[in-house]
Amino acid sequence: MRRRTIGRTAVTAGLVALTALATGCGIRTTSVPVDAGAAPSRVPCSVTQEATTGTAVQDVPVRVFLVCGSQLEAVDRRALPEEKTGGDPVRTASGLLAQLLAEPSESEQRAGFTTAVRGPLTVSGGHEGDPAGTLRLSRQPEDLAPTSLSQLVCTFAASSAGAGAQTVVLGGPGAYAPKRYRCTTELRERPESTPPTAPTTT
Repeated sequence: MRRRTIGRTAVTAGLVALTALATGCGIRTTSVPVDAGAAPSRVPCSVTQEATTGTAVQDVPVRVFLVCGSQLEAVDRRALPEEKTGGDPVRTASGLLAQLLAEPSESEQRAGFTTAVRGPLTVSGGHEGDPAGTLRLSRQPEDLAPTSLSQLVCTFAASSAGAGAQTVVLGGPGAYAPKRYRCTTELRERPESTPPTAPTTT
């Protein structure tokens, strides 16, 4: 009986020592409050339908790409028919450019949307000898901020002003040849990168 009691005592002492050792290696408690800041919140990047719906019956929907959470997200808006209909790519592009130049609505701003497109900036048709469907900006595309150009490329490419296959042919006011820009998933995820190009056809 005595040996068994001694064994139990040794085991108990060992456990106490291990517990004390483990406690010593842990993080010490402190009575001083630590401010770790607010918990990170995720930007919703979503606008309710009524926020993007106009009151005029003759309005038709248009889609533009805005910046939200460091990515490009599509936003449906309402615009007058002359900015969208008529089958004229230049008029369509002008209406879409006006949407991108405008400050996001209050609801869009609350949802985290911004635009990097800044004026003065206009769009017109191509020069003689340009590929069909070319749009010419009043500034050279390469001179625009990458995010701004990405917004323009994806917005135009997704509309009737585009050249098909999620592309748009853009040039500047000078004699430089236009380029066919592509709106890809990677570009929408990283709009600060240079928009990829594809061969143009005359």
